[in-house]
Amino acid sequence: MEDTTNDWKLPWTGGCRCDRVRFRVTMPPLVSMACHCLGCQRMSASAFSLSLLLLSAGFEVTAGEPVIGGLHGPNRHFHCPHCKSWLFGRPDGMDHLVVLRPTMLDEHAWFAPFMETGTAEKLPWVSTPAIYSFPDLPPPEQYTPIMQDFAVRGARPS
Repeated sequence: MEDTTNDWKLPWTGGCRCDRVRFRVTMPPLVSMACHCLGCQRMSASAFSLSLLLLSAGFEVTAGEPVIGGLHGPNRHFHCPHCKSWLFGRPDGMDHLVVLRPTMLDEHAWFAPFMETGTAEKLPWVSTPAIYSFPDLPPPEQYTPIMQDFAVRGARPS
């Protein structure tokens, strides 16, 4: 398989609004997403949340100590303790994954959602350029083909 790491112009850096928490991404994302569920609408104070699914091995916090906020259960949302920016999440039972808020990247204008979820709760006026769309979360067996498609034709930074 072809190494596309350089296509993504890695590493990426990013941080919270006040810049007290900083992070670094060293591996390409698995997929980019928008979630329209009511929970994400409330967490983001917007019509949907944006996410990049990453391998934990390619993500590290380089400054500051994020704290758990938002969801305090098995799925954990991490925030800056000072400015309260929602930075990333860790899904329950999947410690090998990080769900990063792409607008926390220093350079994020290239981002576009490849997949959208939670469309059963989508606001009627919202549209995204997502190629895949699901009323809830896709079944687990659909993630691999979606990620393979994203690796081939997903948005790459210009």
